[in-house]
Amino acid sequence: MKTFLDENFLLNNETAVHLYNHYAKEMPIIDYHCHLSPQEIYENKTFKNITEVWLNGDHYKWRVMRANGIEEKYITGDASDYDKFLAWAKTVPMTIGNPLFQWSHLELRRFFGIHDLINEKNAPLIWEKVNALLQGEGFGARDLITKSNVKVVCTTDDPTDSLEYHIKLKEENDFDVAVLPAFRPDKGLEINRATFVPWIEKLGQVTGQPISSYDQFLAALDARARFFHSVGCTVSDHALDYVAYAETTKEEAAEIFAYALQGRAVSLEEEKKFKTYTLIFLGKIYAELGWATQFHINASRNNNSRMFEKLGPDTGFDSINDSALAYPLGKLLDALDKENALHKTILYSLNPKDNYVLATVMGAFQNGGIPGKMQLGSAWWFNDTKDGMLEQMKTLANVGLLSRFVGMLTDSRSFLSYTRHEYFRRLVCNLIGEWVENGEVPNDMELLGSIVQGISYNNAKDYFNFKIKA
Repeated sequence: MKTFLDENFLLNNETAVHLYNHYAKEMPIIDYHCHLSPQEIYENKTFKNITEVWLNGDHYKWRVMRANGIEEKYITGDASDYDKFLAWAKTVPMTIGNPLFQWSHLELRRFFGIHDLINEKNAPLIWEKVNALLQGEGFGARDLITKSNVKVVCTTDDPTDSLEYHIKLKEENDFDVAVLPAFRPDKGLEINRATFVPWIEKLGQVTGQPISSYDQFLAALDARARFFHSVGCTVSDHALDYVAYAETTKEEAAEIFAYALQGRAVSLEEEKKFKTYTLIFLGKIYAELGWATQFHINASRNNNSRMFEKLGPDTGFDSINDSALAYPLGKLLDALDKENALHKTILYSLNPKDNYVLATVMGAFQNGGIPGKMQLGSAWWFNDTKDGMLEQMKTLANVGLLSRFVGMLTDSRSFLSYTRHEYFRRLVCNLIGEWVENGEVPNDMELLGSIVQGISYNNAKDYFNFKIKA
């Protein structure tokens, strides 16, 4: 019987142990998609207690706390930070089988040197130990990033953002991590949401040109993308809760835009036409700039309307969507390809049933002399589990090239989430190790080691063209 989280955790054969310790373990991290605050990084935010650094904003933990019967006051409410921490400590033992159980203990060990199993009994002691460390040197936001051997952080940024803190970080010489923006224009595509018209007005203010036509709207998006590029952006990101595709013309899209700008709802077919034309327009810009595009597909957001009205988005009330995917995705990618607007693209679906759809559709567009141009994105959100990560990698290996995979991201708002890269790398090494032990691939450490290091770091570094600081 193995000891919990021992040095060979998740490594179940000798080959896996060798691959992890000699090739994966010391590789740096590229976090090409996360939700960290660039302001908190710039200011090297310090945390007054473990609740602030561990629980605030973490809807993964919030969901299981609710499932454990914890009242909302101890999750997002007005309870004290200490009482919220106690509520989490009460929940952790109940999360066995959920990756949060292992992640939580990895975070305590790797960042704070605490090897105790957290529970209600020892929670007060852990509270005191961690808080004492947080009050000392070396536990600010930048410090936590540096300790994790991170070289690049890509935040998620609205086109109307000033990128003030990215610019300040870019000008600094004493922080060896590139903190770069990612361009996420979701609010400009969600034409039927209440946020659309106010966002268009804000976009006009930012660009200094009021927007009253579709041409002006497209020009503003173009201008903002080029501004992001000047600050170091090489990645765009789109939340496609469903994949929209409908053949249309610019004239039709312009009429639909004008109608929506009056604050009126458009039909689903009109929404699809507007999104299709706008995505193709943006794709041309991304291709010209050499960016990678990320499509996050099939999330069903804010299911609980009562809690959405109370707490807002990203608070743990989302789920997996099951919208039709194969046909509209294939048509959208083909339309982009026809316009030379399909550059490097990463496809994620929140629904695990879509893995083979994504992997096979993207295989039809692997061209342009770019290794791994089309990517099956890392197991995302609800799939960010042992089973989910393995199924994503097995799918990619079965019908594509696992060796060209750009690897793990955190998709997190927490500065402690980098232990997920360790978790992921152990799974990569164990999967390949199993193939070696079973005689399915040769025991060629030069080949396998280079593949492991590629998936851990090198593939992402080459794929995104990041300017990594020395």
